[in-house]
Amino acid sequence: MHVLKLAFANIRKTPSAALSLALLILISTLLLNIGLTVLFSLQVFYEQKVEELQEAHAGILMRQEEYQPEQLEYLSNYPGAVKALQESVLLLQSARFQYSGSELSSALMVVNAGAEREFPNPKFSERLESLSDEDIYLPYRFKVGGGYKLGDTFTLKLSDQAYSFRIAGFYESALLGNIDMGMIKFMLPERGYHELENELGEQAEATFLSVRLENSDDAPGLIADYSRQFGLDAYFGAGFFWTGDVVTVKSANTMTVNIVAMILIAFAAIIVAVSLIVIHFRIINSIDDGMVNIGILKSLGYTSREIRGSMILQFTGIAAFSGVIGLLLSYLAMPVFGGIISSLAGLLWTTKLEVPLNLASLLLILLTVLAVTRWSSRRIHKLQPVEALRGGMAAHSFRKNCFPLDQSGGSVIWMLAGKTMLGNLKQNILISLIIAAVTFASVFAVMLYYNIGSDRTAFIHLVGSETADVVVITQPGTDSRVFMEEVQAMDGVAKLTIQDILNTEVEGRRYYTQVTEDFSRLDNDTFYKGRYPKYANEIGISGAISKEIGKGIGDQVTVNVQGRSETYLITGLSQSINFLGLLVSMTTEGMEQLAPDYESSVFNVYLDHEDTKGFIAKLQGQMGNRLQSVTDLEEVFNSQSSIYTAALFSVMLLILSITAIVVILILYLVIKTMILKRRRELGIFKAIGFTTLQLMNQIALSFVPVVAAGIVLGGFMGYLLTNPLLAFLLSGVGIFNVHFSLPLSGILLLGAGMIALSYIVSVLVSYRIKHISTYELITE
Repeated sequence: MHVLKLAFANIRKTPSAALSLALLILISTLLLNIGLTVLFSLQVFYEQKVEELQEAHAGILMRQEEYQPEQLEYLSNYPGAVKALQESVLLLQSARFQYSGSELSSALMVVNAGAEREFPNPKFSERLESLSDEDIYLPYRFKVGGGYKLGDTFTLKLSDQAYSFRIAGFYESALLGNIDMGMIKFMLPERGYHELENELGEQAEATFLSVRLENSDDAPGLIADYSRQFGLDAYFGAGFFWTGDVVTVKSANTMTVNIVAMILIAFAAIIVAVSLIVIHFRIINSIDDGMVNIGILKSLGYTSREIRGSMILQFTGIAAFSGVIGLLLSYLAMPVFGGIISSLAGLLWTTKLEVPLNLASLLLILLTVLAVTRWSSRRIHKLQPVEALRGGMAAHSFRKNCFPLDQSGGSVIWMLAGKTMLGNLKQNILISLIIAAVTFASVFAVMLYYNIGSDRTAFIHLVGSETADVVVITQPGTDSRVFMEEVQAMDGVAKLTIQDILNTEVEGRRYYTQVTEDFSRLDNDTFYKGRYPKYANEIGISGAISKEIGKGIGDQVTVNVQGRSETYLITGLSQSINFLGLLVSMTTEGMEQLAPDYESSVFNVYLDHEDTKGFIAKLQGQMGNRLQSVTDLEEVFNSQSSIYTAALFSVMLLILSITAIVVILILYLVIKTMILKRRRELGIFKAIGFTTLQLMNQIALSFVPVVAAGIVLGGFMGYLLTNPLLAFLLSGVGIFNVHFSLPLSGILLLGAGMIALSYIVSVLVSYRIKHISTYELITE
């Protein structure tokens, strides 16, 4: 009971300091709980959605003429298969539509919404009650990421034809509801479906095979076995095949969300560290300021254990109370992050109570607070009552005068500021470390957003994409050499390169393979170790593949295409986010060894100050009969990256806002404590003629070098560690080396803003000096 009374007395004595600490703990608990909840719930969330929607675990789409009944039979009898279905659909191999303010080109699968099917069971987030023949149902991501609403007009462009529909609903799909997987599913009412089928004719008829398995993790293996069994063509030119599985889609959709969650957890850890430093600072100051009171308490019979217990109870009590409030507030903030998840995954996120994760977040913070409180208060055990009553001095103690006013030149205000700064050296070192930590987090956030939302060159290279202006896919049977010569001769074309994406087997595992005639002609060199392949017997593999197959530079691998095998020498390791980092690189000569009838069909066109849309129109006018699709890469990237940019912008604003709050709270706590400790000294300064404004400036100026040192240290840490930290976060998707550029002007602006904020806060908090009365100090 005595311990509890002492704890409450300490809190009542310094309520503002307790409130400042409570806010820090609240912020850290809020961020930590959101990060942990998102990180650990996301995997379960996706799997629950797959079951809720009865989604196919694997899907295979092909043109109608490519379908054979034994393919469905093979899937039905596959080990672990629960059910396999065949459905007639429409394939729009190259459709264009507006998405998030830009025109996006993608392959589409159109299904009959009125047809009966055992699975999947699409769940509508919303739909119109009255329907018409011109209606269309879109994936949920088109609402949260594309900016569409119920009743809006949605226009599909196929070559020179345009088809307009009314959006009658949005539905969830865990396999075909995203824009990043190369295939999107749209649904039409039965009558509208048959009308479009009649207009497009046989060329759009296709078959979709879907499978549900006992274990969804087996889906990638099923796709690989199916491809091997039926010898899917090594390249797109010989036919159209699309395959997908929920494991791959989940990895692609959750990657960005996981990175955001880890950033929040890391920033929460920084705030927790700041809170622990503040607790250590508060305890040390409490012991120094209350030295006489501690002596009195010990003289009255209080034990060291009881006095320490009151401090432990004080700070753990504050941590527990503010931690619980932080947990409750995290559920109010969770819908914001749920919206980000929904827009990235195309699935409706619903916030659920996660008691184990909540308890883990709270317990982690309480244990760290308890440990630091016990460690910081250990000095009380050694403090004897007599020593405490003397103010903590067992003998005489004198400090060196670093700025003797009678010998030092310069402004008296600056000299006094220097004396104040060096007189609290340990405290100021702690403040610099705190400022350095939050500055590092801010630099990381600014650098991340700058390279994705502003200057995206480094990010595009990281993704593995080429910085071409236009990508052209030619019709099967097109002579690639003649086509390249004709396009290269067109006005405004700077260069033309081949970049086919094919399917091959490497050491018995199926991977996507990029093929080009000369990798040195590509703008994006994705190889981070060794070199790209130059000769017919060479191959490059990604770092992720190297880990999977256990081979590296200088080793040989066996590559198989349609039963024909060749051995290749690994010359380098590459990296890319595309294809989850699992990408093989070969020259056209190397591919021709495996497939003598191989013909290039995908070409990058780089323009020289030529209008992209004008060039596309000219190209389609001259060679329309040889073109399967023409894509404006800038438009595609703008459409696909807009939601990622918005998510990272929100994270950056959150981190910068919390950084400002932390700076304000720390300076408020420290300066208020300093004024209370130096109240008599400041009164003497006022008595000998110093004005309140001069004393305010003196205190504010004493913190500017401390804050500046922390900013420089944090900025330097951000410059050195941001790229390695990003490489660590992205290592799961095959990224091992990051070269994001540092926006120097932005970092300088950030540093200047933090220094200005610290000066303004210091001046405002120091204003309480005005109320110090020399007369009251004398008469006390």
